[in-house]
Amino acid sequence: MPVEEPPAPAAARGPITIAAVGDIMLGTDYPENHLPDDDGVSFLAEVTPVLQAADIAFGNLEQVLVDGGEPGKQCENPAACYLFRSPTRYAQHLSAAGFDVLSLANNHARDFGEEGRSSSMRALDEVGILHSGREGDVASWEQDGLRVAMIAYSPTIGSHSLLDVDLAAGQVSSLALDHDIVMVSFHGGAEGVDATRLPFGEEFYYGEARGNVVEFAHAVMDAGADLVLGHGPHVPRALEIYEERLVAYSLGNCATYYGISVEGLKGVAPILLATLDGEGRFLHGQIVSNVQVRPGGPQPDPAQHALALMRSLTGEAFGAGELRFDCDGSFRVGGG
Repeated sequence: MPVEEPPAPAAARGPITIAAVGDIMLGTDYPENHLPDDDGVSFLAEVTPVLQAADIAFGNLEQVLVDGGEPGKQCENPAACYLFRSPTRYAQHLSAAGFDVLSLANNHARDFGEEGRSSSMRALDEVGILHSGREGDVASWEQDGLRVAMIAYSPTIGSHSLLDVDLAAGQVSSLALDHDIVMVSFHGGAEGVDATRLPFGEEFYYGEARGNVVEFAHAVMDAGADLVLGHGPHVPRALEIYEERLVAYSLGNCATYYGISVEGLKGVAPILLATLDGEGRFLHGQIVSNVQVRPGGPQPDPAQHALALMRSLTGEAFGAGELRFDCDGSFRVGGG
């Protein structure tokens, strides 16, 4: 009687590397032309090699991609209220830079109403960039044999709500049932140079609730998230390892041509590289330090301000033993 061969073991999947950045705003043509001189073609050139080398590149699109149209919000003081609108052709610049998936959950995604966000979604669809932000909009795809999802949250109208932590945990739990890797993005927390340190509590900005980002991150991690990527404060914040998985509480600004200040800490523009195993556990990472110097886009920062700042903030918030950083920006769990 022939002996049955044992089934072949399942092929190991992973690791997978994600490159993540914070806010992206490629210029605006409203109400006046504040677009880059070369129409944005070279604005992301210096960071393109890093983004393209990753398996997945993520960022927060802090603007609308729409051709023409009227704003969806009115400002009492237009000089202090920025509206960010770039032509739909700028989606091609994001694709050429290497972005695979973007958040459309933030306070500028609806500068030209929900119709403006619909236009952004269509423009990204046309160049093959996935997105999440509007309620019900979740990115889901296969990457190197892994099923991956990304869901984006913010405290803004019509977006997956950062403020309803129980609802968010339920959504993430459902995604974790049929995805190997679940990425969660949030746009939250206070803003400005005084917002680098985590308050470990509810945050507000000009009276608007901006969430308790630590509570949110831990809740979605407990529900099955594998990587949590924060942005919104316009400055970098700490990293945390929670249940063997990585949280970045703010990646600051990445590439913001106009309106958003890049003075001092606001010009620090890290790229976070995070390598995960096939089940989402954090293996190792790197902070690639860049800085914004206008009118150009982000460029390498030999002084490594992003690394120094995020290393310091991580140690202050979670202890010196949370992560071990090397001089090239790489980091791993543990060490002093």
